[in-house]
Amino acid sequence: MQAKLRRPLCAAPLLASLSLFATGCATPAAPLTEGDLTAADIESTRSLHHGAPPTADRQAILSMVGEFGVTFAFDETVPLTEGYETRDPKRSGAAEVVILVEDSGDRIVLQHLLLMGTSGVIKHWRQDWVWQADSRFEFSDDQTWTVVSLTEDQVRGQWTQCVYEVSDAPRYCGTGDWNHRYGNATWTSDRTWRPLPRREYTTREDYTALNAENRHTITPTGWTHEQDNSKVVRIDGETREVLVREFGFNHYVRTDRSDFSPVYDYWDDTAAFWQQVRQDWSERLRSGAIVLDTDVDGMPIIDGLFDLADAVRDGETITPEHIDGVFDQYVIRQGTRVAGQ
Repeated sequence: MQAKLRRPLCAAPLLASLSLFATGCATPAAPLTEGDLTAADIESTRSLHHGAPPTADRQAILSMVGEFGVTFAFDETVPLTEGYETRDPKRSGAAEVVILVEDSGDRIVLQHLLLMGTSGVIKHWRQDWVWQADSRFEFSDDQTWTVVSLTEDQVRGQWTQCVYEVSDAPRYCGTGDWNHRYGNATWTSDRTWRPLPRREYTTREDYTALNAENRHTITPTGWTHEQDNSKVVRIDGETREVLVREFGFNHYVRTDRSDFSPVYDYWDDTAAFWQQVRQDWSERLRSGAIVLDTDVDGMPIIDGLFDLADAVRDGETITPEHIDGVFDQYVIRQGTRVAGQ
């Protein structure tokens, strides 16, 4: 058995009962500065080639690994429907670790985990980065995601980032390139659809989807995630009304003020379990589309999988059949993959 993880790099040892394989890991480099980038680096990043991803791009993504104090800010800015009154700004914060789960060169997987108080841990969202991806899932509405094929022209020289729920259920994807020209690496996505954010699942019923553009920037102290959102009434795949625009700003600042040992202990104990969960989601998405048969917050899936993760920590043997039992209750395979528009 491997030594326990104490600094954010790789996943934990495998549970024999799940018959899983270890993923590759790499040490994240320090953020790039303008002086680190040569003309060749920049040209490589902007070039539309078919080879390996540019080193500067990979280094930017890997710079998001680490221990952070995070602030979350969301402000509704422009009302777009007559009579709409903007809601109060939302502010929150967290202590969060970003762990490198996989690095296979053209695919990088980062898992976020929250430290609650001094010892509580909550598995948070996940981001997968794929170089020149040939497909991605897209949210439609009403708990439905469809896998869409991407053309070579759409993705040449670009990274597709896909974001997943705390249960590893799909949320949204976006595709774009990393810009290194001004000294701080910045990735900007195309506009795509996504479900309601968790901060509003239980408080809003007046819209059904976000239309969003995302921007990640590597800074000297960490990184930022900006969101340009529109809150939309979307029914049967069609936009019926746009209520308001919203600006989101999540600021990740490196910290050494928290003891994140409980986070690494949790991941040591459960990483192999969550790898099997990711595999189960991937197999269902291969059918082309999935529908979640739950309320919009997806809590039955979250509760079911988190209970299994707790059982793993308690020393119980959890098999793929246990995980399938949760999926079979709430995840419906539907349709076939469709070509990109």
